[in-house]
Amino acid sequence: MAWLQDTEAEIVDPVGLETVGVGRAFRQGIIVEALNPKTAAFFLAFIPQFIDPTADVARQFVILGTISVALNTAADVVVTHWAAKAKAGLAKRPSALAKMRQLSGAAMCTLGASLLVARRAG
Repeated sequence: MAWLQDTEAEIVDPVGLETVGVGRAFRQGIIVEALNPKTAAFFLAFIPQFIDPTADVARQFVILGTISVALNTAADVVVTHWAAKAKAGLAKRPSALAKMRQLSGAAMCTLGASLLVARRAG
């Protein structure tokens, strides 16, 4: 359990994982996302709400889709950047890492308990 771990625990990187270059990781991410049926469902449900049927529909779809992908990618890049900085900072402070693990474990238990006692609607 997360809150019972040693307070001096180290950040352990997974063993035996193949490291890939940035370009390959980027290409794999694009392929995975392009083949994800949830992505297609999102675009088919969300974007048509903003399309003018009297204008070039395909062009609008491409423009709005490109804007959405660019915004999502920018958000992912920012989060990844700050997560890497946080990991580097936490690697220097094992006690802070232990506290974060304890807090995240307590949060998960609290969320689970709230689901257990929540009334079903309907």
